[in-house]
Amino acid sequence: MGMGAEARRKPAAAAALLPIWLICLVCASTAEPYIGVNYGEVADNLPSPDETAKLLKSTSISKVRLYGVDAGLIRALAGSGISVVVGVANGDIPSLAADPAAASRWLAANVLPFVPATTISAVAVGNEVLESGDATLAAALLPAMQNLRAAALAAGDGAAGIRFSTVNTMGVMAQSDPPSTGAFHPDVAPQLQQILAFLSRTGAPFMINPYPWFAYQSDPRPETLAFCLFQPNAGRVDGGSKIRYTNMFDAQLDAVKSALVRAGYGSVDIVVAETGWPTKGDAGEPGATAENARAYVSNLVAHLRSGAGTPLMPGKSVETYLFALYDEDLKPGPTSERSFGLYHTDLTMAYDAGLTSSSSAGAAGGGGGGGGSAAAQPKQGGGWCVARDGASDADLQADLDYACSQLGVDCGAIQPGGACFEPNTVRAHAAYAMNQLYQAAGRHPWNCDFRASATLTSENPSYGACVYTGGAQ
Repeated sequence: MGMGAEARRKPAAAAALLPIWLICLVCASTAEPYIGVNYGEVADNLPSPDETAKLLKSTSISKVRLYGVDAGLIRALAGSGISVVVGVANGDIPSLAADPAAASRWLAANVLPFVPATTISAVAVGNEVLESGDATLAAALLPAMQNLRAAALAAGDGAAGIRFSTVNTMGVMAQSDPPSTGAFHPDVAPQLQQILAFLSRTGAPFMINPYPWFAYQSDPRPETLAFCLFQPNAGRVDGGSKIRYTNMFDAQLDAVKSALVRAGYGSVDIVVAETGWPTKGDAGEPGATAENARAYVSNLVAHLRSGAGTPLMPGKSVETYLFALYDEDLKPGPTSERSFGLYHTDLTMAYDAGLTSSSSAGAAGGGGGGGGSAAAQPKQGGGWCVARDGASDADLQADLDYACSQLGVDCGAIQPGGACFEPNTVRAHAAYAMNQLYQAAGRHPWNCDFRASATLTSENPSYGACVYTGGAQ
């Protein structure tokens, strides 16, 4: 947040105001409408469709995106309440664009047999077509989408409500930093303009793949990692909008929002079709660890659950599909490409992202700290969270600023005249603020990490009239 020594004394949110993520402990259900997952199949060891469906039903995941049409999994999800996005292969686009009858046949084979028993919410027509460099394929994209939608409307009730869109990478952006300058690339703008008109007219979303992971690869500094992982950081101020961004995810989405506004289609909803972080990588892929993957995904999930939205899209969680459900052992490229799975193919967790029914509510507070060890079943801790010996004042100042900026964290006691203002040191004030966030966020070990500058203690740090919230669970 970069607030500075004086700014940390500004009044924080009132103690009576519950933090949004704490409210989520009460309101979280087993399935949440904004959390989805990608189901990739470039593997030779995937569990059966029934096993996958059972796994999904045990989580708070409410949506699945397929890259094609997997009849077994679609049928296994019938009656589950989990909706499905099916995909049209890039190679099928030309025929669907050229012949409305081909679009009707595709729909009859790949959608109509499964509805309404399984909810098919959308069809993603092609994957990353506009960035493929194939001008002929890109020109066929909109006609294919139009023909498929016409076929769905003609088919009636079971298919009439299905939305048709296409998935894009951040490569469609000519400019994304700072977010207020977001603009689409001139090479794709003419076709994209027509596609956006179709999406706006039909109520379909603009689907995009923001990956803070790739942003970190291009700028592998510690401060960039914290920014990408939703961990305490100084933030980045957009010189145009004067908005201070505290995480890369929001910055990337707001860049897309700015581009949509610039194109004249600011009312088109954004759907995050893919985002994730790998658990392993090659020597030249810094940051590809299970700890960072857990930090990114669990903190992203907590961010979505908060309902805060982004600075340009406040108060609404963006529909987000995590990448991916399983590792895909046959994917080409660097090790990271085969290591994005939330689960191993033996159905064990790669790390706990707070998505299981038993952990979904508790993990909603994961946004405060970044790197506690993953556990199959998260357990609440007790005691207090305080500054670690050896932590630098610079790190503690950043942690202090971050903690006091979070909704519902009351830092009034460390303001001048407050019960905990003295001793007036960064270390003392940071300890109080970090403990406030730890207590509010769920009291899990990873809520007291703050990039390893904090630690848990069983010794009550209260003194005099200064009372630290906490104690035995």
